[in-house]
Amino acid sequence: MPVAAVTGTAPEPNSQGTEGNGAAVRTRELGRTGIRVSPYCLGTMMFGRAGNPDHDDCVRIIHRALDSGINFIDTADVYGPHGESEDIVGKALKGRRDDIVLATKVNGRMGEDPNRGGSSRRWIITEVEQSLRRLGTDHIDLYQVHHPDPHTDIEETLSALTDLVRSGKVRAIGSSNLPASEIVEAQWVADRRGLHRFRTEQPPYSILNRAIEREVLPVCRRYGMGVLVWSPLAMGLLTGRYRKGGPTVRNARMRWVPRHLTDERKLDAVERLIPLAEEAGLSLTHLAMGFAIAHPGVTSAIIGPRTMEQLEDLLAGAAVSLDDEVLDRIDRIVAPGTDIGPLDVSYTPPSVQLPSLRRRSADERAAVAR
Repeated sequence: MPVAAVTGTAPEPNSQGTEGNGAAVRTRELGRTGIRVSPYCLGTMMFGRAGNPDHDDCVRIIHRALDSGINFIDTADVYGPHGESEDIVGKALKGRRDDIVLATKVNGRMGEDPNRGGSSRRWIITEVEQSLRRLGTDHIDLYQVHHPDPHTDIEETLSALTDLVRSGKVRAIGSSNLPASEIVEAQWVADRRGLHRFRTEQPPYSILNRAIEREVLPVCRRYGMGVLVWSPLAMGLLTGRYRKGGPTVRNARMRWVPRHLTDERKLDAVERLIPLAEEAGLSLTHLAMGFAIAHPGVTSAIIGPRTMEQLEDLLAGAAVSLDDEVLDRIDRIVAPGTDIGPLDVSYTPPSVQLPSLRRRSADERAAVAR
């Protein structure tokens, strides 16, 4: 019996219908912030020289997304690179800013000076002004710390972000790529120091990378945090463009995440997912997006189109809701709570990355041997 995918289902709990381009669009609660956002969030990493250098075309893509009912945009100071994406978003939101939940991020390196990046008070207070200028707005709805910063006390970071919330320049704060233990630590510090706490987390999540189901998503749920997941298409692997035994795709993404895109275990999983999608009457892309937003711990999945064609394809699958049989079969291909191989751009903590933190010195090892 062929499997089925349900489309056009009734609104889920904690969602409400709004109107967008003549079609009902569901919104979800962004944690306990009181803000409601669309299940798809428009990511803008591919806008600018790093992806689509045509600013006017990028603005048209943003407007099309907004007209379809998406009310949530995520960018970062480093995208473009170096603020170009924020500039583009600022142009697109002229006259429409009040209807959009605008998120951006700080922490990435914005120059060779060692202090032009990270999560210090010095940099956060400086860089938020640049993001506000580029975005053409007087406030940011969600200001996120892009990556963990093991060199800065979390109290230092939260203190700076708290001041921004109290000043009105930022409405809510969030984290990105934090391990579950560091999410808990940040919540603990905020509570005991009387600081604003992270209201959201932005981790990687897809059919091929499900590790956050084990600890990150349950922890976020415990603290009432909204979750924006990035790379629901697994950096392109879940588009079907990269196939086992197929021709090598030579592009910028292949140079950026070569291990991920050539991992035999992931390619094997893709080959098993493609016929499942076909039986469900879906493209692999729509299957992947339906999976990402099906988890009750996920608020919104970030889509990152580079072209209008890519956006239209993603919007065409926005109403897909996978049934239990499809989700059960996905679980049999990739077990819940597991990653199939590493994601090249995922955060790796120093305790794993640095040999000096994984092994005693040669002298200490020699002393033990004696």
